[in-house]
Amino acid sequence: MSPVAIPGGTRPAVAEAPFLRVPGGEHTFRDRARRLHALAAGHSLGGYLALMARIAEGQARAAHALAGSHPPVDGARIAACIAEGRPVFPAGEWTRDPVWRQALDVILGCVSGEEATREAVSELGAAPAARLEEIADGLLSGAFESAHPGQAPLVAAALQVYWNALATRLDATSFHPGDTPAGTCPVCGSAPVASVVRIGGVEQGLRYLHCSLCDSEWHLPRVQCSNCGATTDIEYYALEEGSDAVKAESCARCHSYLKQMYMTRDPEVDPVADDLASLTLDMLMAERDYGRSGPNLLFVPGQEHPAD
Repeated sequence: MSPVAIPGGTRPAVAEAPFLRVPGGEHTFRDRARRLHALAAGHSLGGYLALMARIAEGQARAAHALAGSHPPVDGARIAACIAEGRPVFPAGEWTRDPVWRQALDVILGCVSGEEATREAVSELGAAPAARLEEIADGLLSGAFESAHPGQAPLVAAALQVYWNALATRLDATSFHPGDTPAGTCPVCGSAPVASVVRIGGVEQGLRYLHCSLCDSEWHLPRVQCSNCGATTDIEYYALEEGSDAVKAESCARCHSYLKQMYMTRDPEVDPVADDLASLTLDMLMAERDYGRSGPNLLFVPGQEHPAD
């Protein structure tokens, strides 16, 4: 692995491009499941990626089943949060509706026949609501050790469905650069799982950070550390035999990195799916003593690099 040049052409104007992109509900998860299935074919982690695809299919089914069952949101409160620079649905403080546990039940049902998840499905299916809420609190606070590695991705998958549904109800045009810290999601305050250099229209060539929890995306200029904001000493690393659509953007100042996906190289990239398919890149970055600046909640344990 060695530093690579930054792909892409001239930086486009951003005046007409949206700052925030809200997720697409069940379509987010259906697209992710298709991508995971495609990545699994011939991959050294094919079995694992295929399992993750089935979890994503469960998420899509849960999102469809629970559409419209979430309680109404308070428009005045949302406006106040945006005006005050606070996340609208803060992951660590938001009072979760029990509907998220219904999403978990749907996901468990979709993977109950998988040998790899059988024990976790049984344990979570028998767990009281208080225990499920305890696991959720731990995941949302970054305390991944609070759950068994087999249970955590399933609980996280249900939480993603819940927060994705909340985010879809927002008016993206209400959000603007500078309203919230650049490296955290304006919707839920979570760290990004990766960034995506997009294609098409006014978004062509723009980099968007992709939330690890609610799947919202927000614009951040390229060649800038999403963890500490540095614009110098930024390097890009890629696997010599890996996809040229996935690179690790590293920062020498805070010694963190975040993967960057290039739709300009592969229009089908998905920040969550392609992150899971490039775990070897994480291992090589760890060997260089770089820490991830944001987690993939479907991969536990995952260690988040502390922000400076």
